[in-house]
Amino acid sequence: MKIAVTSQNRTTVTDHAGQCRKFWIFETEYADVVEKHLVELPVRQRRQGALSHPLDDVNVLITGGMASAFRYHLKQRGIQAVSTLESDPERAVAAWLNGTLDELPPLNHIGQCGH
Repeated sequence: MKIAVTSQNRTTVTDHAGQCRKFWIFETEYADVVEKHLVELPVRQRRQGALSHPLDDVNVLITGGMASAFRYHLKQRGIQAVSTLESDPERAVAAWLNGTLDELPPLNHIGQCGH
């Protein structure tokens, strides 16, 4: 399984997922992380509207916040979207893997994101 985490500053889980260009990709086997690498998208590829996208092979996207339209685009691509207040990417992934990640409820307003 592959889990992407929005991290525009390469340090923390960031919000504005649809505007983010930097993602930590965690490859997992069962509940263990076996690889972690950073993907930095070109400006033109940051949104999920294109026919193919470098994040299409991830199963889960963890972020600090996202608009409902972006969540919809992810769902259409078979990617589970998770918003959280957890700021550490590694702790967020570990918590998601063991079922203890505190998730924020989905936002109802198109274009709204954040905490």
